[in-house]
Amino acid sequence: MDGATQPKPDWKIGVDIGGTFMDFCALETVSGRVASLKVLTTPDDPGAELLDGLRLLAEREGLDPAYVTRFVHGTTVGINTIIQRKGAKLALITNAGFEDVIELARLRMPDMYSLFCHRPDPLIGRDMVFGVPVRMRADGSEALAPDAASVADAARQAQAAGADGVIVALLHSWRDTGQEAAVKAMIEAATPGMFVFTSSEVWPVIREYERTSTAILNGYVHPRVAGYLTALESRLDAQGVPAKAMLTRSNGGLMSAGQGRRDCVSMLLSGTASGVIGASWLARQAGEARVLTLDIGGTSADFALIVDGEVQYGTDEQVGEFPLHIPSVSVSSIGIGGGSIATLGALGVLRVGPESAGSNPGPACYGRGGTDATVTDALAVCGWLGHSEMAYGQLRMNVDLARQAVGVLADQLGRSIEETAQAIIDIAVSEMFVEVEKLCSRAGVDLRDFALMPFGGGGPMLGAFLAQELGMSRVIAPRRPGVVSALGGLVADLRGDFIRTVYAPLTDAALPQLEQDFAALADEGRAWLDAQGFEGTADLRLSADMRYAGQSFEIEVALSPDWLGSADQIAAAFHQTHKRIYDFEDPDGKVELVNLRLSALGGAPKPTFPVSQATQEQATADRHVPVWINGWRDVPIYDRAQLGGGAVFDGPAIVAQEDTTFAVPPGARAHVDAHLNIHLSLVEQSDV
Repeated sequence: MDGATQPKPDWKIGVDIGGTFMDFCALETVSGRVASLKVLTTPDDPGAELLDGLRLLAEREGLDPAYVTRFVHGTTVGINTIIQRKGAKLALITNAGFEDVIELARLRMPDMYSLFCHRPDPLIGRDMVFGVPVRMRADGSEALAPDAASVADAARQAQAAGADGVIVALLHSWRDTGQEAAVKAMIEAATPGMFVFTSSEVWPVIREYERTSTAILNGYVHPRVAGYLTALESRLDAQGVPAKAMLTRSNGGLMSAGQGRRDCVSMLLSGTASGVIGASWLARQAGEARVLTLDIGGTSADFALIVDGEVQYGTDEQVGEFPLHIPSVSVSSIGIGGGSIATLGALGVLRVGPESAGSNPGPACYGRGGTDATVTDALAVCGWLGHSEMAYGQLRMNVDLARQAVGVLADQLGRSIEETAQAIIDIAVSEMFVEVEKLCSRAGVDLRDFALMPFGGGGPMLGAFLAQELGMSRVIAPRRPGVVSALGGLVADLRGDFIRTVYAPLTDAALPQLEQDFAALADEGRAWLDAQGFEGTADLRLSADMRYAGQSFEIEVALSPDWLGSADQIAAAFHQTHKRIYDFEDPDGKVELVNLRLSALGGAPKPTFPVSQATQEQATADRHVPVWINGWRDVPIYDRAQLGGGAVFDGPAIVAQEDTTFAVPPGARAHVDAHLNIHLSLVEQSDV
């Protein structure tokens, strides 16, 4: 065939940045070839590692940036800004007499059962909160119009006190955004150069504190996120990448980088959400409908549930020390990762995390200057790691350095180095066990019905051990577990979430307003998809926040637009959902509508990966190495690249690959499916 008729390459790249590595998953759609990569992060210059990754992909895989037609990026810049408290200095302008909204919050302690629990210091100090004479009634009528002189005076005081930006949050702005918009215009006129966000433009919900706190989070991270995204686009342009940068969102969908500069709060949990989206896509391929995902990076472990093939969503996730009240993939996190540092407390008790060695200097075994013992060092001491290069050849384990670091703790404990290393692993697993148990209790699920899918750089190292402790019998490890979050960006759809507060009894009289609000939300959703460059047919998904009269909180109920003309059908859906969640319903109870929600989805073409012809055969080990399992024993190592569909082997074993290492415990039976996932069947530890 003449060379001129050959199709041009078409690269689609998903990128996810964590605390230790930036992960790349690149698909060349013409050939179906998948390339993956990990690059150490550069904390002093976030985003600089992107250039290193593109350069390595060009050198190793022949990627030409000019043929990149899709570029999706997930980043931790926003959430790290909050955790490290390195965000913008903000001022809050609110109604006079309501200046304590942030400190009062919901009058609840974060952990009512802890004697040492305390509320976090707010992101805006009380001296930076300014009350102005303005008031709207609960029905949306104006009781007192904003006074331009008072607003200008408050804005100038905030600017003189060093504020970078202002948040405007007024009573009842969910009813009418006019007052907040007027105050915003007054601030911009009085103090040019300060950015201003209103609570109603960020997330217009009825509850004053939730609306205010969400707007504050958006403003707090705005300068760093906007600066990061501007630099990202500049770097892509400099590399000749024609694709418009897209960002993964907390809701598991995508948005343009341009929107991300203003809608910063929507990408706070982008990395964790895209990991769950990627895992759910892989689970569907493997035929698994009920999955517990385990994403372990260098700093944290993140857990999520996939139920009947569907990702679970919530509207009250935690970002650092603060609640996030926008739709997000439901993820629980704990400060246990591969870089988590093991220490001895004041009473000589061994503890692990939440402090992390990160990427610089990293675990001691990385040989980059770290001296503290970490979970990764403990795994190296016990022989699970250290037998091959890691992170696509960028790291080679120095087990001697790991033994030195763990040896310091061993001397203090009076135990052997191996026993101390095993204790570090056991503590890390037990900490995760507690967090998973809380997640399952809230969701009301029995994990014996679920498979565990570990991913991230550290997930396969610890996943099977956690599954055994949880009494789970199945583990599934994807072909490239280290870059599942990056893959999530490639398979994610555009998704925008929109809300209208209704706050009315569910009666026939409320139906005309519901239909009107749905039409407005649908128009807003389609317009948003158009702004993202989507040209297909929008998938509009409707739901409502509802409760029985007298209840303090509501539940989200999926609705069909066809039901908006029938109060009985809407009520029946609510009763059924309430019974499923709480095992209780009151068919005669009065029902209230609080919010009407709409998700607008623009479907993206999904990649197709080659499928292996599965022929069952016993896998051949490369070699045997000593591993500490209550004593030293020889364990086979398998090369993941050589494990074809149908291969089987037994634990204990080690599966080495370019992006992570899979530890297979004793008693496990492993087989590889046609998609090259490794499935483990586990037995109880007492049976081994």
